[in-house]
Amino acid sequence: MANVSGGRLVARMLKEEGVRSIFTLSGLHVAPIYAGCVDEGIRIVDTRHEQGAAHAADAYARLTRGVGVAVVTAGPGVTDALTGVANAYAANSPMILLGGAAPTFNAGKGSLQEIEQVDLFLRITKWADRIPEARFIPSYLARAFRVALSGRPGPVFLELPFDTLMAELDEAEAPLPKGYRTRVRAAPDPKAIAAAAALLERAERPAVIAGSSIWWDDASDALGRLGERAELPIYLNGAGRGCLPPGHPSFFQQTRKEALSEADVVVVVGTPLDFRLGYGESFAAGAKLVQLDIDPAEIGRNRAVDVGIPSDARLALEALAAALPKGAAARRGHLERLRAQEKAKRDKLEPLCQSDQAPLHHFRVAREISLAAKRAGDTTFVADGGNFVAIAAKVIEVDRPGRWLDPGPLGCLGVGAPFALAAKVVHPDRPVLVIQGDGSFGLNGFDFETAVRFRLPMVAVVGNDAAWGQIRLPQLGMFGAERSPATALAPVRYDEVVKAFGGHGEHVDRPEQLAGALDRAFASGTVACVDVALDPEAPMTSGAMGYAL
Repeated sequence: MANVSGGRLVARMLKEEGVRSIFTLSGLHVAPIYAGCVDEGIRIVDTRHEQGAAHAADAYARLTRGVGVAVVTAGPGVTDALTGVANAYAANSPMILLGGAAPTFNAGKGSLQEIEQVDLFLRITKWADRIPEARFIPSYLARAFRVALSGRPGPVFLELPFDTLMAELDEAEAPLPKGYRTRVRAAPDPKAIAAAAALLERAERPAVIAGSSIWWDDASDALGRLGERAELPIYLNGAGRGCLPPGHPSFFQQTRKEALSEADVVVVVGTPLDFRLGYGESFAAGAKLVQLDIDPAEIGRNRAVDVGIPSDARLALEALAAALPKGAAARRGHLERLRAQEKAKRDKLEPLCQSDQAPLHHFRVAREISLAAKRAGDTTFVADGGNFVAIAAKVIEVDRPGRWLDPGPLGCLGVGAPFALAAKVVHPDRPVLVIQGDGSFGLNGFDFETAVRFRLPMVAVVGNDAAWGQIRLPQLGMFGAERSPATALAPVRYDEVVKAFGGHGEHVDRPEQLAGALDRAFASGTVACVDVALDPEAPMTSGAMGYAL
């Protein structure tokens, strides 16, 4: 049989798993993987910072419900990617980071960019290891795919020494494995389903929180059918946003705090009881808790459960719907009250959404973004920032699954351009809109140049208040202006930065300018930045701050 290099074996395994693009920043330690990807027809997207490559691989995994792959060179290339891996770990995203390393025959001698790399990832991956020889590349990658995608998804790190990648061996010595992972879904325990159905059937004030597992397990339709059948109010978070359209009878958005504080039964599906849910402490004291999660270790964390269901979300929701009778007259009054409260909250926000003040109010910008995205059609939103994004999330309507990308519970800034790169690579025909603050732009904003270089059109709206607003405002309240350093930024024109990259840019400082600027940005056919002057005091004066410890 013919000879094959270690780098080519890597590329063949990626192709077998369905990976069609990788994200990287060039380095000779991993050049054999590039050569293999060229030979196997895998697209190589090179970013301006390894953190961006890792973020892009994370988003690729989320959007494809598969594995995203970043390839980085040794030493600082690997450490630069560390934050992106940590973010993927917190968000349960199955990305694989392939890191180069010095040749094994120079190990420990002080080679260029030589550091201990595997140990760095042991606490922020599902598995981290070193591939010792080229013949083990297929089996190690097979395990990496299996580990990343099984149970609760998450990242994997594999170190590949340069000589391992350069080695030539007979193809017969390293055949590509088959059947190395199962795609069978984990079914729920019928007794647990019956117990959960009994609680819901008696509930008068139920509430359902549905998170990222709804997207990962393709459970949107099952969630919607359960809500309709049992007349349940459903609140979405994380990648669950968009899994119910705004017009769905069970979709609620503005009243989560009220619903949880008075619920007699809370059903939590595929989202942890972390800070976003007040660690479960914000639920009514006597509420019964049903928690459904693919990871049994997540069930019961921070609050005791009455029914725990370790299962694939779609199978569990389908079984729960089948176990419940249709209709729930006892709680229709509760739903009507929640709907009235939703309307009252929207009515309260409406003057802010229509505000004519200059600099612009965050809510007015958010409303214009939502309307422009609808005009553009089937837009994917990338949320990257603090107060501006937290406020925008209250207004922007996401009406389809898989159209909302945010960092996840780690709260990592800088995902904007990298996530958008992946979104355009995976779905080139869908418009992409990045919502970010001026602070987050500075972290990976140079990857808008990457987007220009690869002709991946996207729109970025930068809320510009010349500050780290989500930190500055509470810091001012706690310590005063004289004791609030490190929170101010220069009033940079970020539209001019993107224009310097070869893209389109406009600056907006009056509300009547915004709709036209957004439409022109979408129509530009290139990378576009709309830099919007925000009122830095607006979140504090409107009580709309999105800060959470």
